[in-house]
Amino acid sequence: MLGDTSSGDRPGRRALILVENLSVPFDRRVWQECTTLRDAGWTVHVICPRGSKRDTEAEAEIDGVRIHRYPLRAATGGPAGYLREYGSALWHTLRLARKVGPVDVVHACNPPDLLFLPALWLKRRGARFVFDQHDLVPELYLSRFGRGEDLLYRAVCALERLTYRAADVVLATNESYRDVAVRRGGRRPADVFVVRSAPDIARFHPVPPEPELKRGKPHLLCYLGVMGPQDGVDYALRALAKLRDDLGRTDWHAVFIGAGDTFDAMVELSGRLGLVDQVQFTGRIPDADLVRYLSTADVCLSPDPCNPLNDVSTMNKVLEYMVMGRPVVSFDLREARVSAGDAAVYAPADDEAEFARLIALLLDDPEKRDLMGKIGQERISGPLSWRNSQASLLAAYAAACRDRATAPAGETDRAGRRPRR
Repeated sequence: MLGDTSSGDRPGRRALILVENLSVPFDRRVWQECTTLRDAGWTVHVICPRGSKRDTEAEAEIDGVRIHRYPLRAATGGPAGYLREYGSALWHTLRLARKVGPVDVVHACNPPDLLFLPALWLKRRGARFVFDQHDLVPELYLSRFGRGEDLLYRAVCALERLTYRAADVVLATNESYRDVAVRRGGRRPADVFVVRSAPDIARFHPVPPEPELKRGKPHLLCYLGVMGPQDGVDYALRALAKLRDDLGRTDWHAVFIGAGDTFDAMVELSGRLGLVDQVQFTGRIPDADLVRYLSTADVCLSPDPCNPLNDVSTMNKVLEYMVMGRPVVSFDLREARVSAGDAAVYAPADDEAEFARLIALLLDDPEKRDLMGKIGQERISGPLSWRNSQASLLAAYAAACRDRATAPAGETDRAGRRPRR
């Protein structure tokens, strides 16, 4: 039976990673964490939802990582839909956690801030709890739904506090998130570790450009990422309309790669703006095709508007543009500057006309584009490399388990208590 310690697990430390937001290994950050832990000698199990087109098997072992997936219908509509989604996810997570058996570390990735519930169940059986904060859910709620600080907002704040309180250590994706964990979460700085997301350089590297992807135009513009209410694809489309109408530029073709809750609405908006002939929506595509488009792109777009979440979040698309050596146009967000530095140019927050002007500026300056691309690649291979994040991840696990050297997974003292930190 999978999860029985006699079923082929390597002797030693066992980690269970819980994910609700994406399937694995599609969730690239989680997959990098899995393989880092595996290479450090951990036996790694993952519980996550099944994907719709990939990651569809109920169970899989990939590169030594054991993945347990459950069926999940993503929420649509109002709060009732999210209650159904999260209730189903929690039930399946607990069911599969019992199957996996005792572990040394339970590693829960948000959103939502509900996975502390199965983590607490595992803590009572001797596990340590690592909270991997991918999103600030209160800020996500404010930015996505626009309902203000209502009852549901206060509820998600309470769940965040409970998650911080339950965790032994916290993983933050950047210094802004770390500051929230210390200031709002009341965590000791020594218990919060910055594990930045970073592209897999082995998977993302430039290939020869393919001019035919430009659809007969001199330039190609690219957007890569999720298309949700807070992701700014509508800002990008309106900026492209201004690039055409106000600046008289029709020498470009744009491709939007990705999917999400607002995909259909964005296709409709491009039609209303008269962009159908110049804007292409691909949906999600294989990595090989993604690399082809990014290798051909002249300018990449990061149109995330300024809101409480985006201002302090690291955008994976910016990092992926940088590893491919592409210059970026972004709105002026705090963590966008931390990530990209001089690999991007920045329009004032939500200023679509200036966003369009900066696109035009880069299209007319190939030398600047080339320099910005080189700066981005140097940053990804240097201070923003996954090597640095690997060291921080392993340090966090060492801190969580510092008193577990003599207490195997699931074992308590003679009084029936978990070992104390």
